Amino acid sequence: MIYPIVVYGHSVLRKVARDIDKNFENLEEFVEDMFETMNDSDGIGLASPQVGKDIRLFVVDASPLEEDEPELKDFRKVFINPQIVERTGEKSNFNEGCLSIPNIREEVIREPEIRIQYYDKNFEFHDEVYKGVASRIIQHEYDHLDGILFTDKVSPIKKRLMRGKLQAISRGKFEVSYKTRLPNNKILFPQK
Repeated sequence: MIYPIVVYGHSVLRKVARDIDKNFENLEEFVEDMFETMNDSDGIGLASPQVGKDIRLFVVDASPLEEDEPELKDFRKVFINPQIVERTGEKSNFNEGCLSIPNIREEVIREPEIRIQYYDKNFEFHDEVYKGVASRIIQHEYDHLDGILFTDKVSPIKKRLMRGKLQAISRGKFEVSYKTRLPNNKILFPQK
């Protein structure tokens, strides 16, 4: 099932998501739906709040970037109840975008390396270190679980400059190739 992507202004994007356990109803099906929704939207990461679920789960499939980043070949993972326990290295800028904030991209400052603990879809525990683009993608999706959007991390001047665009998104004034859900829960379908 392909979920509509929740866009800027919807309250679920500002909630701190809750942990789940291995008995979460239809977990396997939900994970597959998340991957299907992400692929349909041409994304490389998708957090559950972006489909209206306030649970600590996100999926990543960065393999489309492997031509430029060979280490991302086969980088397809599910992160359940993740906790970033360490961030290291000299912070740097990287241009980010988000399915929930269509047609806006900005430079975001993040650390280049993280250590994260999480459970996979089989509820097996992992404690891993990620660097570079993989670290960036994970940090971006992880922020969604804490109610943080990449636009929260840009300079105050940039925030002021994008205010009008963000308000337009919340009113449905944007074009994308995927189904979206507005703050009032109205669903918009792409114009084919």
